[in-house]
Amino acid sequence: MSVRCAAAIAALLLAAPAMAERSSSPDPAHALEGAALVRALRAGGLTLYFRHTATDFSQDDRAMTTYGECARQRNLSEAGREQARRIGEAIRGLRLPVGEVIASPFCRTMETGRLMFGRAEPSTVVRGYEGTSAANADYAKLEALLASPPAPGTLRMVTSHGNPFRAIAGPPHLGEGEAAVLKPAGAGFVVVARIRPGDWAGLAESGREK
Repeated sequence: MSVRCAAAIAALLLAAPAMAERSSSPDPAHALEGAALVRALRAGGLTLYFRHTATDFSQDDRAMTTYGECARQRNLSEAGREQARRIGEAIRGLRLPVGEVIASPFCRTMETGRLMFGRAEPSTVVRGYEGTSAANADYAKLEALLASPPAPGTLRMVTSHGNPFRAIAGPPHLGEGEAAVLKPAGAGFVVVARIRPGDWAGLAESGREK
């Protein structure tokens, strides 16, 4: 074994514990819930990274060649469309300051954004790679985006997939329709909350004026 190879293996072994400890659960030092989370969301300055809502798993993406070929992709189910509409209604009811809405170019993620917010800007950055193959996935640009602050007083909304977020933030995997709430922190970000589709009703209750 060469000296260079041995050094590379040693570096990987040293990095392994840190990688194993990475988690996308809310950071205990920054975690928010209930009324405190609603206040933080209304103040802006955060990014909500959504995994697309519920999909039809009888479909898949194997035959697709372009992002516009919805008939060759796994798409939202009717339940997923209704889920997206309800989340959008809850966000409007909470009077959250929605700013930019960025979506992976896949049909299910674009539709999720449009049903929630009425608009979505496609971007391969939030998918993690160009084209339709994950063979050359590089999530550095996604990580930089999530670490950057949105426009002052607004929330950045991202509708994408579970795998890119897990790749940069660690497990647990986002469920369909679940959002991770991210706060910029230096060159990275911290997860301050995770909001499942069924959690929005409770947030609406917490956000009511007393």
